[in-house]
Amino acid sequence: NAQKVAEFLEQHPAVEYVNYPGLRSNRYHELAKKYLPKGAGSIFTFGIKGGREAGKRCIEAVQLFSHVANVGDAKSLIIHPGSTTHQQLNDEELRAAGIGPELIRVSIGIEDLEDILWDLEQALAKSQAGAPEPAAVSPNGDAQAGHSILSTTKSERGWGAE
Repeated sequence: NAQKVAEFLEQHPAVEYVNYPGLRSNRYHELAKKYLPKGAGSIFTFGIKGGREAGKRCIEAVQLFSHVANVGDAKSLIIHPGSTTHQQLNDEELRAAGIGPELIRVSIGIEDLEDILWDLEQALAKSQAGAPEPAAVSPNGDAQAGHSILSTTKSERGWGAE
């Protein structure tokens, strides 16, 4: 899944760069092929166009991904350090720490690839459009029917039969 997600992000207009050694464009690709014959792993970073605010909007818009600082889970995880773990730093301090304000880290899980890509696509679109839409969860914590990727089938999302 991670390889396909990295390839998807590399072509996405809302993404500045993808740092994943499984991509041919990555400066460590040849080393990854040599030392990681089964693949480059599930954890990587990418840069979102629009910096800190776009990163924050993207993270707020995900529905399938969990927004946590962990890595290497079976579930897909995402974090934007500039608006979470390192929010106290300004953009200059972030860069000095090796973390740009645009940087997002993902740990890709074992969910259906189409669901992962759908969630990233809709979150990236919202990141570039401005403030995210209200959450698809009612005040009592239940998902509202028809609003969550988890409450729809692939055919309802226009992805063909299940």
